[in-house]
Amino acid sequence: MLTDCIFCKIIAKDVPNYTIYEDDHVLAFLDIHPHAKGHTVVIPKRHAETVFDMTDEEMKQISIGMKRTMERLKKVLNPDGFNTGWNDGQAAGQVVPHVHIHVFPRYSTDGGGSMHSIVKNPGDMPVGDVAKLFAN
Repeated sequence: MLTDCIFCKIIAKDVPNYTIYEDDHVLAFLDIHPHAKGHTVVIPKRHAETVFDMTDEEMKQISIGMKRTMERLKKVLNPDGFNTGWNDGQAAGQVVPHVHIHVFPRYSTDGGGSMHSIVKNPGDMPVGDVAKLFAN
């Protein structure tokens, strides 16, 4: 736990939250600045700034926690679908330096877009040239 991390303070129960799901490894709570009805944040209980700071086992645990959170949201709010994802690093929009996955319940009339609407900048290399970078 980092004493200056807001999510670590939430885990330690020093800061209140609206818990949706919790187990030994994961805490999921309603975002206090929601972008959708039921917008939830899923976090690992061990502090990790980015996905690269997590073990494979922790990735498995947070994935299961995300699924359980979505099951709970589906049961209570009955959305028509979900968008899930995280902002990993400042360039991606990560504001709190503690891994967190956003779960957005989606409703057919909410006017939102798909994940593809986040950024529309394919870069200056053709896909084939990008693929060649991975050939080694």
